[in-house]
Amino acid sequence: MSTHRIECTVNGEAHSLEVPSRRLLSDFLRDDVHLTGTKRGCETGICGACSVLLDGEVVKSCLMLAVQVDGRAITTIEGLAQGEELHPLQKNFMQCGGLQCGYCTPGFIMASCDLLKNNPSPSCDEVRHGLSGNLCRCTGYTQIVESVLHAAKEMNPHGN
Repeated sequence: MSTHRIECTVNGEAHSLEVPSRRLLSDFLRDDVHLTGTKRGCETGICGACSVLLDGEVVKSCLMLAVQVDGRAITTIEGLAQGEELHPLQKNFMQCGGLQCGYCTPGFIMASCDLLKNNPSPSCDEVRHGLSGNLCRCTGYTQIVESVLHAAKEMNPHGN
């Protein structure tokens, strides 16, 4: 099996690793970089549990090869908190009940980061549409939407 050396930044930390040509980004993050917050779900890009930010844009890591991130920056759920202080989305998912079993939560939070970057003051419908690429089997999505809306208000208190 052929391998390639890739150099990328994950959560602000530089990594230079030799990876098999066919290694998925999700497997690279979990197995090579040892960040297990990114979940393996459907492995077909439907559920969104594997969502991460690549150069600030949400991607489904089960649909990308690790070699595609050479020279790029990845942010995973582990990279959102600032030390012991949780990111507003992480905090509000906990406070508003946006997580149930928690399996899909990292993907929802990463997709929400991208949503709020592009739309800092979304409506309920905009949140639902923005997260339509992520699936949860435990909730009716109400608490997830509320979590994002509360985080949006905390992150952008003046609604600008």
